[in-house]
Amino acid sequence: MATVFSMIIAGELPAHFVHRDDSCVAFLSINPITHGHTLVVPVEETDHWLDLSPSLNAHLMAVAQRIGVAQQQAFGPQRVGLMIAGFEVPHVHVHVLPVNDLADLSFANAAANPDPADLEAAATAIRAALAEGPT
Repeated sequence: MATVFSMIIAGELPAHFVHRDDSCVAFLSINPITHGHTLVVPVEETDHWLDLSPSLNAHLMAVAQRIGVAQQQAFGPQRVGLMIAGFEVPHVHVHVLPVNDLADLSFANAAANPDPADLEAAATAIRAALAEGPT
């Protein structure tokens, strides 16, 4: 059975995409912990990040870094955090989050019903920063 992320990648479910290539996608979390919370997800369905090939793992980290640089430019947080938890969906996903405090990395702070306009605004800001490139 396909994961919810595979359904998003296939276009069967909507998402606010900020990156797509042959190996992975990046889109806004539907339960963001912070404004701009983005997930970097391999196209290949793999449950645990330890099972990724070294090259795919390196690619995910490179894309996460590009997203993080864009978040830094777009939102100006003190830091950009990175997490791989893997409990919510059995498909590897790297959380990239603009953060100002360690508490900003808590899943307890995830928004249950974010405004779709806020998600699109964050995605638009990240896409714009990606298009500009690093400053």
